Amino acid sequence: MINDIQQDAATRMGKSIEALKHEFSKIRTGRAHPSLLDQINVSYYGTDSALSQVANIAVEDARTLTITPWEKGMVQAIEKAILKSDLGLNPATNGMTIRIPLPALTEERRRALVKIVKNESENGRVAIRNIRRDANSAIKESQKEKLISEDDAHMAEEKIQKITDQYIKEVEKLLEAKEADLLSI
Repeated sequence: MINDIQQDAATRMGKSIEALKHEFSKIRTGRAHPSLLDQINVSYYGTDSALSQVANIAVEDARTLTITPWEKGMVQAIEKAILKSDLGLNPATNGMTIRIPLPALTEERRRALVKIVKNESENGRVAIRNIRRDANSAIKESQKEKLISEDDAHMAEEKIQKITDQYIKEVEKLLEAKEADLLSI
């Protein structure tokens, strides 16, 4: 029973880390990376499909992405989808290839993005602490119902705290890496 609670907490904390990584991938740095376009959907035969499912996305150089659609008719739809996204990108079409130059980030914009990243990481820490609280209340409930002893409950809470600390450190590592990435020129 205690192992189930701990396993559930660790799984949920792992999902919080994945969600944080996903949020960080949406925040663009000065460098081109295909994951920048992950949230863009394109209308493909009446169905919204991820851009990566209708075209090949590649990094041409440090500041340019290239998109090569698998069908010629998709060029216009992809271009429209990129323009409608809130990424502030201006695609340039060259026949079957769409080039997306990424403008350099200003110092002011970099600082603003760092604030956003710090806010997202704080949200991640809060989510992890909420999971800890839920796990600890489940342990206390089991103790009240006399399913586990007081010593077992105490040891289980210590284990939950260790798991929490481990995932909080992971959030800190992700924050440091993203912050360094944003502030590097």
